[in-house]
Amino acid sequence: MTAVVDALPYDQRPDDDTPVHTGELPPTPIRGRAIPATAWVEAPDDLLDLGADLPGAPVASYKRRIGPWLLWRAGPATKAAARYWAARADQLSDAWTFTLSPDGRGQGVGPSGVVHDRFRAWKEDLRDSA
Repeated sequence: MTAVVDALPYDQRPDDDTPVHTGELPPTPIRGRAIPATAWVEAPDDLLDLGADLPGAPVASYKRRIGPWLLWRAGPATKAAARYWAARADQLSDAWTFTLSPDGRGQGVGPSGVVHDRFRAWKEDLRDSA
């Protein structure tokens, strides 16, 4: 019998540093723990450095899959400097970023080549390019 884990707010989820391979990254959000990029065995350097220029140099955490895309975030989910990174699970060099500013503005190019200023539109671009 599997133990049920209570959902925790994102900023209270403990990092699980257990090494994980691409095929083991879950399709939906994890509510009781966080997978840092440093635990992902196949993590590319651009993901490992995703938050290096952000306040506090946060390590990216895994969020979920969007179709074939793996979604990660460095920084808080609230209005603050943060950056999202997504790459195709089968071709990690096909990667895209979306950067959020503390004032709530954002910008990122999606797989279609369109520059987005809304995070939702950027995620829809990922979904629609699958």
